[in-house]
Amino acid sequence: MDIVVHEATDDTAVLECSGRLNMVSAGAFRETVAKVVEGGRARLVVELSGVEFMDSSGLGALVGCLKTARQAGGDLRIAAPSEQVQMVLKLSNIDKILRTYPDGDAAVTNWG
Repeated sequence: MDIVVHEATDDTAVLECSGRLNMVSAGAFRETVAKVVEGGRARLVVELSGVEFMDSSGLGALVGCLKTARQAGGDLRIAAPSEQVQMVLKLSNIDKILRTYPDGDAAVTNWG
């Protein structure tokens, strides 16, 4: 999985992800999020339009990163999930915990 980090504001970062968020890539995803949060950006937008597949390990990584962000006083939001990712979020009811936005800009501007 590829992750590109964009600094949206002083305390917000957008992580643009592509590929597969699964058992193989979940650890690297968690490490990237931890570095971003340690760097002072605890408000995270994870853009998932380029993720063609996510499994339970990816789901666990998202929930773990949500906890990391909240412990640092921030939050984690999902932007533009692909169809498969959206289905996994709904089937697991995680869509009730992780707020989903149509795109990264909407997730960043609607922080409140």
